[in-house]
Amino acid sequence: MQVAIGIDLGGTNVKGILLRQDGEVLHQHLLPTNDDGNGKWKENVLQMVAYLKSACQQTVNVIGLSCPGLANGQNKSIAYLPNRLSGLENLDWENCFNTKTYVINDAHAALIAEAKYGVIKGYKNAVLLTLGTGVGGGILINGELYQGQSQMAGHFGHISINPNDDELSIVGMPGSLEYAIGNYSIHRKSLGRFASTHELVNAYKENDCFASWLWLDIVRKLSLTIASFANSLSPEIVVLAGGITQAGDALIHPLQQFLDMYEWRPNNKKTLVKLSRFSDLSGAIGAAAFAFTKI
Repeated sequence: MQVAIGIDLGGTNVKGILLRQDGEVLHQHLLPTNDDGNGKWKENVLQMVAYLKSACQQTVNVIGLSCPGLANGQNKSIAYLPNRLSGLENLDWENCFNTKTYVINDAHAALIAEAKYGVIKGYKNAVLLTLGTGVGGGILINGELYQGQSQMAGHFGHISINPNDDELSIVGMPGSLEYAIGNYSIHRKSLGRFASTHELVNAYKENDCFASWLWLDIVRKLSLTIASFANSLSPEIVVLAGGITQAGDALIHPLQQFLDMYEWRPNNKKTLVKLSRFSDLSGAIGAAAFAFTKI
């Protein structure tokens, strides 16, 4: 059975796996990224691949790499990622690894991991939302990843849910979903009371009035987003991934109540909402799974 290397190149760590085509993770490894502005991160990625090749008991057939940014039209390199991972743009990974290699956006990789081996398996049309420091995602249409023009599809964090808000996202969008939900804005939205979503949710669980108001407002905006996806894309399932989903029932219970209010359900058909199966390894698994589709 064929084996692929999957690499998830993140801002903090480089995660690597050996993945068999049936979805079994044969080996995994972790290295710090060391994004020092001088390209040190690249040496660590090369070290990761060399290590995984030596750990594999057969020839590695293909490599998949997931990372932030927009992949080029052939999914062979990252075409656009400003201000991070210096030297990444247009880097020829296949030449670096001396192995056939495919590159994909990290949120797209998370979608593919769930579609091939996780909670989306068996569904043809799905949306995945990554809820973490920021907000991203991916779209599955007729069983295939939809990347869109310039591979931009799924950047849900940069849709506007309040055009009158003066707060702009990193792409200049006023009142973005990323500002409304992302962890990075919690300190500002909470007037300095909470440094993270984790702190906010803990206070909500203790029935803190201000925390309850702020958290439920965030969840309400998320529910409106999901209801909007139901109206515009009509997915069979919406999957939530990322660090914010660690809130568990504190997220899912109020979210379902809000969806009961806002989602249009003709013929009593509701959109299934689930938490992702994979967490830390979703990017690496999805990248390898994507690479398998290319051989």
